[in-house]
Amino acid sequence: MIVLGIESSCDETGVALFDSDHGLLAHAVHTQVAMHEAYGGVVPELASRDHIRRLIPLLERVLAESSTAKENINAIAYTVGPGLAGALLVGASFAESLALALNIPAVPVHHLEGHLLSPLLSKNPPKFPFIALLVSGGHTQLMRVSGVGTYELLGESLDDAAGEAFDKTAKLLGLGYPGGPALAALAEQGVPGKIKLPRPMLHSGDFDFSFSGLKTAVLTAVRQSAMAGSERADLAAEFQEAVTEVLTTKSLAAVRHCGLDTLVVAGGVGANHRLRERLNKAAAKAGAGVHYPELDLCTDNGAMIAFCGAQRLLAGLVKSSEGKLVGKFSVRPRWPLQELA
Repeated sequence: MIVLGIESSCDETGVALFDSDHGLLAHAVHTQVAMHEAYGGVVPELASRDHIRRLIPLLERVLAESSTAKENINAIAYTVGPGLAGALLVGASFAESLALALNIPAVPVHHLEGHLLSPLLSKNPPKFPFIALLVSGGHTQLMRVSGVGTYELLGESLDDAAGEAFDKTAKLLGLGYPGGPALAALAEQGVPGKIKLPRPMLHSGDFDFSFSGLKTAVLTAVRQSAMAGSERADLAAEFQEAVTEVLTTKSLAAVRHCGLDTLVVAGGVGANHRLRERLNKAAAKAGAGVHYPELDLCTDNGAMIAFCGAQRLLAGLVKSSEGKLVGKFSVRPRWPLQELA
């Protein structure tokens, strides 16, 4: 079964082809970072318009790279939420229209489920069950994953997610967009511990997170100092240490709590070098294994959507009301993963 995946939830346009027998055939992503950089963040209207421009060229590219004819596609999976409403509508209308033209099913996919399952596309995929640390954009969650479509929420961010905290702290330090990678790069030049920051909810006894207070602590430190070059780097390094220590400690605690030995990390923050370093070290000490998606699949992409759609089809999880050529559809800009049926 060959599934076409369409991702357009925010500022990346992703298109991919996944074959249930042969794996990922091809995928292509266009990022809008350069376009939004001038505004210091994503402008929804510009994002939507750019998705319109990119989808057909990206589709033609993956078809050519995989030597696949449109007529050989068996289903189209697309991100239906969560995300920016206008951006989601572009991908949804494109996918539904193409499915109607090809007389094949269109399968709406939860964006976070795509991230959650993306490590299964790696060369060394994890086996169910496992604990998943989902650190994607505005989401930081710990889940127990028993199988495709079977997820138990263990804890989540009560305010700012880790990715949001990275971006907001980067702004406080005068760094550009996107803030997360810029802050991580600056942290490489600094020394953690020279400026002390808190580790929010590190010993809370649960699996929830809170990073808004950490961001406020950074703001206080910035206001109390002139923040010369070395101080900015030291503050960035300490901030990164604080976030990665909390994520690592709570993730391994969740692994122990559930009696499992496998941790999966998914989402854009999962590409952070220091986070991977800490998780690998802590997991090895605990006798657990850690799995990540390939680096090019950490950020939003069509491959994870195609794969997720294929897995839901194979598992018989596509609702009877989905996948039918009814000529109408909707998107879900706000859609908690725990509501996924």
